[in-house]
Amino acid sequence: MSLDKSYRILVVDDEPDVTELLKYKFEQEGYICDALNDPLDFVGQIRELRPDLIIFDIMMPELNGLQLCRIVRSDPVIKHTPIILLTARGETEDRVKGLETGADDYVSKPFNTKELLLRVKNLLNRNSLPASNETVSRIENSGVIIDSELHQLTVDGQAIALTATEFRLLKLLMERKGRVQSRENLLLNVWHYDSDMETRTVDTHIRRLREKLGVYANMIETVRGVGYRVVDI
Repeated sequence: MSLDKSYRILVVDDEPDVTELLKYKFEQEGYICDALNDPLDFVGQIRELRPDLIIFDIMMPELNGLQLCRIVRSDPVIKHTPIILLTARGETEDRVKGLETGADDYVSKPFNTKELLLRVKNLLNRNSLPASNETVSRIENSGVIIDSELHQLTVDGQAIALTATEFRLLKLLMERKGRVQSRENLLLNVWHYDSDMETRTVDTHIRRLREKLGVYANMIETVRGVGYRVVDI
């Protein structure tokens, strides 16, 4: 695999076997990989490491992956860094909580390294698309304005923080206002995944967007049994 840029990936997992395996696999693919087994070390080193993507295990002592995810999303310097969570099979609620906390994706343990590498590649590619690929830089719907050049959402003039995934999802829906977008279509166009990924991921992100839109939450309309669309408000 040839990379135009040596992306830096940070893996935080309290199991040395996991971090050693992932570090080996990522470096094989041409990435720079840092690994931490103590989540407390993350707090002191994150600003220095400045990774392009972070992988957190959810179940860790002292600080778990959800808490670390909140730390990232509340830090103005690193808040847009893509995050993947590693979860044990069956931890559905933890996955949902992770997405609600601001994670971009999750992979179940025991995981397939090829699948994880694909998800990492897709996230990094998605977040490095050049501005020239943007079709419309500023879209308005009543008091809601999304600006691609500023990578900013404003609601009645107030800036609202979005994760990179939330931004892309809302932008796509607003660009296609009035047109129903199926969950499978959103997975493909926002997450770049085929429909084998759980569509509940889409529902969780839509719920988060509605909360952030406040009084304009009803601009995202649910089309029962199909998906979602943005309507005039």
